[in-house]
Amino acid sequence: MTTSAAPLVAPLAVRTGAGLAELGGKGASLARLAAAGLPVPPGFHVTTEAYRRFTAGALQDAILAEVGERGPEAAPRIAHLFAEAPIPPEIAAAIRSAYGELGAVAVAVRSSATAEDLPGMSFAGQQDSFLNVRGADAVVEAVRRCWASLWNARAIAYRERNGVAQGDVTLAVVVQELVDADAAGVLFTADPATGARDRTVVNASWGLGEAVVGGQVTPDSVALTRRDGGAWEVAERRTADKAVMTVRTPDGTREVPVPEELRRVAVLDDAAAGELARIGERIEELYGTPMDVEWARQDGATYVVQARPVTASATAYETWNDSLAGDYLWTNANLGEAIPSVMTPCTWSLVKAFMGEAMATASLPGYRAYGSVGGRFYMNLSLSYTLAATVGVSMARFVDLTEEVFGRLPDGVTIPRVPLSRWRVLRGITPVAIRTLRTVRADKKHIAAFVAAGPDRCADLRGRVAAADAAGLVRLWRAEIEPYFHLCSRMLSAAGRQDGAALVTVRKKLRAMVGDADANALFTGLAGGGGLASLGPLRALEELAAGEIDRAAFARTYGHRGPDEFEVSLPRPAEDPEWLDRQLAGVRSGTRGTGALLARQEEARAAAWRRFDARYPRKAAATRARLDRWANAARGREEVRSEVVRCFWVLRDVVRRAGELTGRGDDLFFLSIDEVVDVLGGAESALGKVGVRRATYERYRALPPYPTLIRGRFDPFRWAADPDRRADLYDAHATRPASATVTGFPGAAGVVEGVARVIGDVSDGGRLAEGDILVTTVTNIGWTPLFPRAAAVVTDIGAPLSHAAIVARELGIPAVVGCGNATMRITDGDRLRVDGAAGTVDILAAEA
Repeated sequence: MTTSAAPLVAPLAVRTGAGLAELGGKGASLARLAAAGLPVPPGFHVTTEAYRRFTAGALQDAILAEVGERGPEAAPRIAHLFAEAPIPPEIAAAIRSAYGELGAVAVAVRSSATAEDLPGMSFAGQQDSFLNVRGADAVVEAVRRCWASLWNARAIAYRERNGVAQGDVTLAVVVQELVDADAAGVLFTADPATGARDRTVVNASWGLGEAVVGGQVTPDSVALTRRDGGAWEVAERRTADKAVMTVRTPDGTREVPVPEELRRVAVLDDAAAGELARIGERIEELYGTPMDVEWARQDGATYVVQARPVTASATAYETWNDSLAGDYLWTNANLGEAIPSVMTPCTWSLVKAFMGEAMATASLPGYRAYGSVGGRFYMNLSLSYTLAATVGVSMARFVDLTEEVFGRLPDGVTIPRVPLSRWRVLRGITPVAIRTLRTVRADKKHIAAFVAAGPDRCADLRGRVAAADAAGLVRLWRAEIEPYFHLCSRMLSAAGRQDGAALVTVRKKLRAMVGDADANALFTGLAGGGGLASLGPLRALEELAAGEIDRAAFARTYGHRGPDEFEVSLPRPAEDPEWLDRQLAGVRSGTRGTGALLARQEEARAAAWRRFDARYPRKAAATRARLDRWANAARGREEVRSEVVRCFWVLRDVVRRAGELTGRGDDLFFLSIDEVVDVLGGAESALGKVGVRRATYERYRALPPYPTLIRGRFDPFRWAADPDRRADLYDAHATRPASATVTGFPGAAGVVEGVARVIGDVSDGGRLAEGDILVTTVTNIGWTPLFPRAAAVVTDIGAPLSHAAIVARELGIPAVVGCGNATMRITDGDRLRVDGAAGTVDILAAEA
């Protein structure tokens, strides 16, 4: 066989014309820096030729076939292909020889893709790097793992979104002597927030740079500007409380607490910051463009470990990660239904304001009951448990009470308490609780009127928003829309406290009396007595298909309800002319109407009541009364929530109109709502944050959905890169084996067999044929039109009171919810048996 004469390895400062195609983006940049005499640690390149020889033939064909069929979901299979393929002896020998020339030193082994750091986009961070690698065998294996990371889920997804052909990318690897840094960070030769070219910003923290780049620590920030003589001087300094640092260990690296005496001490003095600014200036002159430079310092010597041009998507990133605040247990069960995606900054600002009133008694001063973890919405179970424990609720009792809403905890997982004294908790919560109870008592009287007036009020506000000029929109926001938004938040709080205890206790008691199957049947019937809001759009679609209502009537009643209805940057179904056509096509293609499914379930419910009456004749009347009260309360909560979502449509219109009036378009979705109002008023300083926030949003959005439960400090990028990651649980304190079986809550009884259709996004719902089993991460009202086509429903996230369980029960469709690992264990096309009463899912035959 003829092989290429291109080298397999090359010196770090190679001057033979090698560039992006041979060395990848990172490698080409380091070669250029080293050749220019900048302080780059010694090392060598493993060129793209080595990668091509390793993957040549059958391996490359298998990779592209997997990606073509499964997209980002192919990542685990491809990782297995790389792990099993032998490295050709000549490649391994070349790497060993080059490493031997460095000496027996610890090295950093970093991926360098050919699609990295291209103009207009940044692929930085998509592939893996490995620190503190020592020994020739370990270096060879680290190179293999870097090659495999070219095909991790986030890298595949990022290339798909940016139009980079999957077959066109290759990977080089940079191997460099590891700087055992006592300090490290990033510098930007132009201000990353404003783009100012006369201002350099340096971020710095203790230890290796991974804690800064990976977002585990808030670093110091030092801004420098030029004096008249051309020298750099410190113009602004923010010294952070740096809680953790990355350090070398015999096995690699790990995060450790920063010594108390260093946490609040500035990492860089003015002289060191000035030296870094001068190095950055030299690098910018070399490239002729603003640069993003990673640096490290050891024993007073400064080293450059990476440099890339600053582009719109390669500016500094913000860290949206409340899991870094402490050792807490977070869950996105329940909340993940309402807001299933990464939030834009505008949406997050509105959600915080909404939650501040809707769940006022769940937070404490300085501690929120909810947070953003990698941009996604999570509940802080630790704080909820701490509040409950203060009034004497044990952990076992707390878990038992909340299981219906948030799901059960895996074996071995406990809820750490927030380190607050009982007195501190009581002092913080008591005045809030008293104030909230008074407000709820008053608001409950007006719930019916609020629901009735909502559609007309929002239609009026939307019309006035569309006609407003900038000054008029500010006045309208402050005088009417913002107060109405707060009213909506309070009304949902009031609605949630109508027979609230029944929500988590009645079903559990009934299950103990009659078992899961009959309890599920008895808990249906919510679609009657005025209608269940979650089923409303489905029933209205069938009425529309039958000509009983027109499109305008549907849009007025349900045009605001969708799969991401709280995210203000996304259009409502009524804004998409083709949305209704797609839904109608799905309704007309099915043979099972909602009415028939509800009638069948009515028969099952009647049979369950007959069995109950026979077994508990003296308890039947009281049980019916309790279930009626519960059903009325549940319907009331759903009605209020629907009007809250309608208000979020008004909020979306405010931001869109502000974008039109200021000429900034969708940039304003990357500002908080207060910043949007400021921009409308002429204060434009916040606009400088848009680039960084947009880049941060895209960076988090490229990742797969995070685990349902997160314990401790969570790095979503490292988690996504782990081929053995779990979708149900991440525990920073313990490695727990993932379950090989798929089990969850009995959501709705029944046993069916069918073909799995794994659907990651509701927009892909057209793939669900009648009789398929819907397997997905989580559902909400936007998924309801798919349910009549499904033979069964299986979800990662959920509990007995989740959307999937409630709607499946109403329609009599078997469901297993809250499995945690369903979308990772089940492959599209597998044949399954779903037992909704037992809460089990069996894979009968793998997809061929």
